[in-house]
Amino acid sequence: MHSPGFDFQHSLNQVPVLENFNAFTTNTMLQHALNAYGGGWTNERAVAFGALMGSHGMQEAGHLANRNTPMLKTHDRFGNRLDVVEYHPAYHRMMEAAIRGQVHSIAWTSPQKGRYLAHSVLSYLKQQIDEGSSCPLTMTFAVVPSLEIAPGIAREWLPLVLSNEYDERHIPYFNKKGVTFGMAMTEPQGGSDVRANLTFAKPAGSGVYKITGRKWFCSAPMSDAFLVLAQTEKGLGCFLVPRFTPEGEKNRLYFQRLKDKLGNRSNASGEVEFHEAWGKIIGEEGRGIPNIMEMVRHTRLDCAIGSAATMHRAVAEAIHHCHYRSAFGKRLIDQPLMKNVLADLGLECEAATTLAMRLAKGFDDAPDDEEAMHFTRIATAVGKFWNTKRAVLAVGEALECIGGNGYVEEFIMPRLYRDVPVNSIWEGSGNVQALDVLRAMHKEPRSMEALMNYFSSARGLDAGLDSHLGSLQQLLSNTSDYEFKARIIVEKMALAMQAIELIRIAPPAVAQLFCKARLAGTRNLTWGALENTTALDEVIARTYQAAEK
Repeated sequence: MHSPGFDFQHSLNQVPVLENFNAFTTNTMLQHALNAYGGGWTNERAVAFGALMGSHGMQEAGHLANRNTPMLKTHDRFGNRLDVVEYHPAYHRMMEAAIRGQVHSIAWTSPQKGRYLAHSVLSYLKQQIDEGSSCPLTMTFAVVPSLEIAPGIAREWLPLVLSNEYDERHIPYFNKKGVTFGMAMTEPQGGSDVRANLTFAKPAGSGVYKITGRKWFCSAPMSDAFLVLAQTEKGLGCFLVPRFTPEGEKNRLYFQRLKDKLGNRSNASGEVEFHEAWGKIIGEEGRGIPNIMEMVRHTRLDCAIGSAATMHRAVAEAIHHCHYRSAFGKRLIDQPLMKNVLADLGLECEAATTLAMRLAKGFDDAPDDEEAMHFTRIATAVGKFWNTKRAVLAVGEALECIGGNGYVEEFIMPRLYRDVPVNSIWEGSGNVQALDVLRAMHKEPRSMEALMNYFSSARGLDAGLDSHLGSLQQLLSNTSDYEFKARIIVEKMALAMQAIELIRIAPPAVAQLFCKARLAGTRNLTWGALENTTALDEVIARTYQAAEK
């Protein structure tokens, strides 16, 4: 028996789902960075794409694709080998929308300056509905410079790579309207140490090789072709390995199983064997690592962008929640301590987003500016290291802001929380990035020179930044323990870059807040420990412009 008048049918003080919003126009800091760095010409495209990505249909597609995960079908009913990966229709819907929206192609096909910025903004918006389907999009975008090393391969494949038609059919690539690319680098015994790879390739004439071996991780195994590392007589080579040979026969690559992963579940990751598979070498024998690194350098850019995007989506969810949820007599957004936490998270979002877009600007500038090319070489590893690290922590804090509902699978937060760590592992973990910075410092001195010139140009912008740069310089002067302190070095570089860019393009109050909160030697280690109440509302509003209740 229940009390008369009690409503058991409806819940009170619950928050509406964040959907049917524009993911671009509600993100002031993203708009600001895009325009400040010279990508304003893509605003109209970003507004349209932001509305699509924020729609109920796309939000639901992300949910369904992760609830209905890919399945590997190795054989047909008669026992014939297939090696196909089957996806929920929602996955294909997201892929079709992204490819039609030129997420993968605009950096290569647009005549406008700021093409990487355009790609980065579109990729950022797409990432916020689903991490998994962003993987093949990133690799299809990033494969272009590696393919261009081999002009014959480029002529045949680039028109299909840059097509804005999504073709999910499992048929020979030359019969398709467009293709996607994957990658297979690492093996069980080596992981990131690809020089320990055992897979080998034997020449069969005219640049064709027969590849034998196995890969522990093959990203996006439903792709039409893969870049594969294999040993040759002169060392590692980089090979294009298609699903079908040029004669239209199924190539001899066999998927053994899909990985059962922590997150990134809408995306398939597989173990694959090559049984004298047909492959075409890209470049020369022994140049496999440099040639595939042309692809990896671009995927690292997308890792920095993707982490900033996932962080932002989580914090936007927290801000949205706090605008609607009331506790202890007033809205959570009006509670002083919650405001401190949200502003601190918003500050992290702005710094990460600005850094990611600044990296994209570096890629845009590099073809015409040698200094920018060298700067971007080292700065991309720094940005990838830092954004992917900070995003993991920030998403966890944003989840806590939402409370119990944030921990329930019907809401988006558990998926964001599971998905975000993958960017810190993909394309080299934190240690790999830090050591890559050290390698660039020693083997590519022009990169280090460009970075130090960048830092020198910022002297005098802020007293806290000057002190931070002095500390970095002192750290760099002691070369005896570089490797041991590599993470400290890269962290200081990343914070300096974020501070410099915020000082240059963000509102002064926001930049000052960041410098005081992140550069001071006595800075606090927990979120929501800002000591200055100035600009908190501005930071929150720049992160997510919530509709007034």
